[in-house]
Order: sequence, then C-alpha cells, then structure tokens
Amino acid sequence: MDQSEFQEALLQVMERKVHWAWPGFTGGLVPAELLHVHLEQEYATFVRDFPMLIGRAYAQCPIPEVRRELAENLYEEETGGIAAGRPHPELFLDYPRGLQMDLARFEHIELLPRAAAFRSALDDATIGRGWEIAAAVTTLFLEGTSYERGELEDAPRRPQPRLSEHPLVKHYGLSVEHLTLTKAHRQVEGEHRKSAWHVLLDFTPEAARPRVVAWMEDVLAAWLAYRDEVAEACGLTRDQDGAASRLAS
Repeated sequence: MDQSEFQEALLQVMERKVHWAWPGFTGGLVPAELLHVHLEQEYATFVRDFPMLIGRAYAQCPIPEVRRELAENLYEEETGGIAAGRPHPELFLDYPRGLQMDLARFEHIELLPRAAAFRSALDDATIGRGWEIAAAVTTLFLEGTSYERGELEDAPRRPQPRLSEHPLVKHYGLSVEHLTLTKAHRQVEGEHRKSAWHVLLDFTPEAARPRVVAWMEDVLAAWLAYRDEVAEACGLTRDQDGAASRLAS
C-alpha cells in the first residue's frame, strides 16, 4: 500500500463516518428530556478521556517530530493552554450546564452496552498496538469528520454555520455563551486536521498502513453500532426511507 493508496483508504473510512440519526439530533427531533443521554454517552465514551487517548499514541511513538505534533494536541486538549483557556473535557460540560441539566449525572455515567463496546474498541486500538494506530484512531477518526477529503483535495470542507444556528441553540435554547467547546474547536481544528494528516501520511511505515486501515474500519463499525444505540435511547428511529424520525410516545 503506497502513500496515495493509504490516503484514499483512510478517506473512504472517514466518508462513512455518517450516521442516519444525526439529522434528527441537529434538527431538534430528540425530546429535550432525553438529550442528556446523548451528551452523557459522548462524554464517557471518549470526550472525558480524549487527552489520555492521545497520550497513549505519544507514549508509544519513537519519532520526535511526531511526538511534538501529538504533544501540542495533547497540551491543548488537557489544558486549553494554546487557545481555549480550559481543558476541552471541561468545556464540553458547558453544554449540559447551559441546558440546566444535572451535572451530577456526568460524574457516574453507566455506558450503554454498545457504547461500552465502542469504548473498549478505542482502548484496544490505543494500547499496545503501536503509535500509528493510536494516532489514527484519535487524531483522525475521533477528531475528524466525513469532510476530511476537503482537507487534502478540492472538495467540500467541514461546514461552519453561525453559532446562532448551532442545534443546541436553535432547538433547545442554549445560550451561545455556552458553546465554549465549539468556539475552541474552531480556533484549533484547522491545525489539528493538518497535523493529523501530516503525521499519518508522512511517518506511517508502509508495512503498518494496512493495519492502520483495518483498525479504522473496526472502530468505524463500533461507532456506527454505538450511534444506533444512542439514537434509540434518545427516542429516534428510521423511517421507511432511512431517515431519522421520532419514536411514537
């Protein structure tokens, strides 16, 4: 697998990081009283521990230039010292805080079964599999979107609508001032995308590339199953056309 084949394989994985229920979340179909389920599961599967997951890639990497790239990402996620001013997991909690949710829920979250399986897949991919797999799963899969091709080619890039159009603001009454994580991501994400692709394409040994793609496929499958489960727990189902709709009460 040469570099161009590796890049295309990774892009094809990321272009399938799309879930049928997401328009339901962004369109306000989730009942307000169930929205906490989505936020809790996201927080506990990876948001809370994301700096640690990146740290695992850093700790396994023997290449100084790659470690420096990972360290900068880790430092921002763990401290917010470059752009955000606070650790990114703390910024995430501004969403439920602004929605008047009980933040005690976020201290003792019980993962749903497929959420637990997704987290297990993340742990498996980032512990002892080599820095390449750990970096791909964290900096590309978890931080990236289905618009990754636009980071490398003449293709659509990740949309950045006005903050007033954010689904939590538009449909659930969240104040824009509580979009602290969204604002932080917009400040650093361009560099994070550039760094992720540079590290993976320029430093992953040819022999490791098929393993990286295989693990990305496994993590994608676990993520899709997890998102199916969360959608159902949040009151969404698929209609006959495959689109998200609200479960009958």
